Amino acid sequence: MARLLQWIGFLTGLGGLVLQLALTIPASLEAGRSIAGSIVFFFSFFTVLTNILVMLAHAAALGLAGNRLSLLQHPSIRAGLVAAIAMVGLVYFFILAALWQPAGWWQAADITLHYVTPLVFVGWWLIAGRGGTSTWRDPFVWLAWPLGYLAYALARAPIAGEVPYPFLNYMENGWGAVLSAITGLLVLYLSLGFAIVALDRFLPAVQSQKLRDSSR
Repeated sequence: MARLLQWIGFLTGLGGLVLQLALTIPASLEAGRSIAGSIVFFFSFFTVLTNILVMLAHAAALGLAGNRLSLLQHPSIRAGLVAAIAMVGLVYFFILAALWQPAGWWQAADITLHYVTPLVFVGWWLIAGRGGTSTWRDPFVWLAWPLGYLAYALARAPIAGEVPYPFLNYMENGWGAVLSAITGLLVLYLSLGFAIVALDRFLPAVQSQKLRDSSR
């Protein structure tokens, strides 16, 4: 089951990203961006970047890249990616999904990258990806990923004249609204992180107890 989920996660992640790229570049060119600008635009979304990392984590677990992706096999990195990809799904479901109604292949890409890949990765982590070594300090370390992304997205905004997500649009909404949104999202991210640490610490203990009981 674990290896099946790894393959499903890798293939669906790769397929979803390729499909999203194939849809985004032509649409971006039609909107007036250059080829280089369109590529940068594609890589400006937290969803895309996190899905790339999750896909590579599946590839690392499958041994598809030798030792080149060994960092992504570290238990703390895997657990941090669970928080990131879960955040992708939750923010889309509760905030972004109501803002537009994609159809056709756009809808297929959206469902794949916002729902399928998060569910598969979280499911795989629960079954076989946990290391049981997470600490209560880890969620604060995991914040480096969304904070780094936010720094990039906000620094790019005045240069590109756009933001990837509407809740980051300080040019229209003002910094007060944007900082409130960011604070709420970071609190959610930390909450997810603490829940993941609790699962990582609790579930292995339950399994170990079962093993001890069955050996008696």
